[in-house]
Amino acid sequence: TFFQALCTPAEFEGLVDRGGAAQMLVQKMPYRQIAAETAVSTATIVRVARFLNNGNDGYRTIMRRMGKI
Repeated sequence: TFFQALCTPAEFEGLVDRGGAAQMLVQKMPYRQIAAETAVSTATIVRVARFLNNGNDGYRTIMRRMGKI
């Protein structure tokens, strides 16, 4: 609810898309398969992967809190 109030519909959709891509990356799905199954570009998938591997663990933290991993 907080993010829906904070973001425009397009921004919120982007957050949801990136979260889905992050979940698929954690499951070791190939980038091209993720792109084929979602509306996420390979450039965005690469960016998400970079933050998963070298970021401050934000994606993994939220996925743990949501029970996704």
